[in-house]
Amino acid sequence: MSFPKVGVIGAGQLARMMVPAAVDLGIELSLLANSSTDSAAQIAPYVVLDLSNEAAVLTWAKKCDVVTFEHEQVPAKTIEAIEKAGVKVFPRASSFIFSQNKLLMRQKISELKLPNPQWSSYDGGISPITFPLIAKTPTGGYDGRGVFVITTQSELEKLHSKVNQTLLLEEKLNFDYEIAVMVARSPHGQAATWAPTLTVQSDGICTQTITPIPDITEELAVEVGNIALAIAQGIDLVGVMAVELFVVGGKLIINELALRPHNSGHWSIEGSVTSQFEQHLRAVLDLPLGDTSLVSKWAVMGNVIGIDTNKSKDLYPPYLHLMARSPKLKIHQYMKELRPGRKVAHVTMIGDDLVQLRSEVAHAVDYMTGAIDE
Repeated sequence: MSFPKVGVIGAGQLARMMVPAAVDLGIELSLLANSSTDSAAQIAPYVVLDLSNEAAVLTWAKKCDVVTFEHEQVPAKTIEAIEKAGVKVFPRASSFIFSQNKLLMRQKISELKLPNPQWSSYDGGISPITFPLIAKTPTGGYDGRGVFVITTQSELEKLHSKVNQTLLLEEKLNFDYEIAVMVARSPHGQAATWAPTLTVQSDGICTQTITPIPDITEELAVEVGNIALAIAQGIDLVGVMAVELFVVGGKLIINELALRPHNSGHWSIEGSVTSQFEQHLRAVLDLPLGDTSLVSKWAVMGNVIGIDTNKSKDLYPPYLHLMARSPKLKIHQYMKELRPGRKVAHVTMIGDDLVQLRSEVAHAVDYMTGAIDE
């Protein structure tokens, strides 16, 4: 049997965490990196290419059996060129665009008759949405970037002039909490979801996830899964996708989509029978999808973010304390340059005592970042 080669556009931590799953399955990866120092380029075969160099990208892609992505910052024309060259690309360009362009995403969610907030495109003039509102740049934003709270018409006009592009306007929701759910779908239509996840946010960046969502009703959990499956089918998804949602008074409102492995699914490495990274490979290769059941009652993941390099320049010394204190703690280092506000690692614990798990995960994150020293 000839094992396939999967090309991955991007070589960040998501590609890095795809490597163990590929190794286990005997699947060769070929990464398209920005730099030899990229997180995944440190441990897997890669080439460094400029995505605007279409000819070079095509040469690379033609050596792969299928091409997929670990980030959205890929020119649509490049994806289309790979498809026209006869190389399988999953998610397809016609699907992937809904994670690249928030305006198109909102339009599609409306077409599918799924729960959107009040929204509008904006090219100037009087806002059709009541202030305060949320303004977003349709492309290029992530982890809170490109998202603005706007309180007056003059603020909106100033922002529009500054970004010099169409804006997406959304009502500012007084939501109860934020959640996410991962879903996978294969080319022949097999689909599966994981348990919905509570995402704890700070300044637009996820700091902790809890799976399953504490105290969620069975009816709401089923509705979350059904929404994810409806979107997956509606956009002809192939691969894994994160659906981020707000819970507002017991009702669901869709926030954003990410058609790739996602931070809110990292818990699945230890917490699920099949991780999101293995499932993504299964899906893009049209293999039968794996079991998404939890392996314990709870899975808690904490992001290591915002390293203060004056307190902690080396993330290895904390291992001695953390591993002695919490033998069940799992640490995932991304081996990225330390910068404030940047995700550089995550930790996960699974078990039956949610209070203890959250405490241990929070302690590990604080100790690694230098916020505490004992």
